[in-house]
Amino acid sequence: MSGFIAELRKNKILFLMIAPVLVFFVVFSYFPMVGVYYAFTNYNFDGGLFGSPFVGMQNFKFLYESGALLSLTKNTVLYNLAFIFIGNLLQLICAIFLSELTSKWFKKTTQSIMFLPFFISFVLVGAFVFNLFNTETGVINALLRQLGMPSYDFYMNTEPWKYIIIFFNVWKGLGYGTVIYLAAIMSISDEYHEAAKIDGANIFHRIRYITIPMLIPTFILLILLSLGGILKGQFDLFYQIIGNNGMLYESTDIIDTYVYRSLAVNFDIGMGTAAGLYQSFFGFMLVMTVNWIIKKTREDYALF
Repeated sequence: MSGFIAELRKNKILFLMIAPVLVFFVVFSYFPMVGVYYAFTNYNFDGGLFGSPFVGMQNFKFLYESGALLSLTKNTVLYNLAFIFIGNLLQLICAIFLSELTSKWFKKTTQSIMFLPFFISFVLVGAFVFNLFNTETGVINALLRQLGMPSYDFYMNTEPWKYIIIFFNVWKGLGYGTVIYLAAIMSISDEYHEAAKIDGANIFHRIRYITIPMLIPTFILLILLSLGGILKGQFDLFYQIIGNNGMLYESTDIIDTYVYRSLAVNFDIGMGTAAGLYQSFFGFMLVMTVNWIIKKTREDYALF
């Protein structure tokens, strides 16, 4: 304790600078953890948090036996895996292509155009999707009718939405991720490329043997950071595109949308909290497991 006090006196300015961050996490991250108790109660508004009947693991048991937990976990994990790997792969490819362009004007214009979707809200994305796919006035169905083909009711069929959701998520984050990989490419010393040119390496050889190997640490780090939220779905993406269309829940319902409906629509606070606690615990265990595997195989790439 005396050592901490001495350190506090020595670096009081640094501790003062970090104090707002500590207060933020204590107020918004640690105090709300008391609400985890909701997951073990049959919450009612008369009893409140500690006056509601304690039911132990009954909420988790119901989620498991109803099949909702397995379905929600499968959808959330599969969507996030697609977002992570397809997104990072396309971002990596786009960054490499842009880095090899010689026209500075074209490169900057392309970067700006690719980056614009990142600033578009998911509300606008949802409106855009609706105007593309709705049966009556949607662009795609209007084209089908013009070609003499029957309309397709997207909002009654679950199959296309897997690809629609993945496409719009990847499209929205493509520019932002590309900038991250471009920054990593810019940090690669030109001496490597100059030496490779002297040895007769063409552009494809330089990309394969210099650029890509140099980007692997960045790629793995971004994948690891993304895996931490693999059970935390893009609520705004799914809610704005799908909304409360129960016909599509089979293939589009994720843990976040289920928690939202439990809390805001069904007012089943105990069940919603149980799903959220399961989401956090599973995500934590996944991060620890993946980091342990990476540390055993390639220690330099581990997060901690």
